[in-house]
Amino acid sequence: QVLLVESGGGLVQAGGSRRLSCAASGRTDSTYDVGWFRQAPGKERTFVAAIHWRSGNTYYADSVKGRFTISRDNAKNTVYLQMNSLKPEDTAVYYCAAELRSIPYDYATSWNYWGQGTQVTVSS
Repeated sequence: QVLLVESGGGLVQAGGSRRLSCAASGRTDSTYDVGWFRQAPGKERTFVAAIHWRSGNTYYADSVKGRFTISRDNAKNTVYLQMNSLKPEDTAVYYCAAELRSIPYDYATSWNYWGQGTQVTVSS
């Protein structure tokens, strides 16, 4: 069991930056991959980024590549999503997810553990 709590959302102007945090509890040996997804009103939940627990390899959706960075601090059981050069189209509820198995990262249905989400609103 992995419990996830996101924080760091809020209102930011276009071009600005925001850092989201995903704090994990329950299973604290860090042997799980973590991903970030987002969901805008009326739209599906879509993949943003993921990080492998062992290698630290990172993966990004094309829409955020070069602007967003995912990282993790295993000692703190926390994963971060640094978002730079934000655009109005980045406005969404951002969710972190965790998974113990090897899965295709970009399918939301592959992930078993989810946080409650944090709202990010980018104003133009």
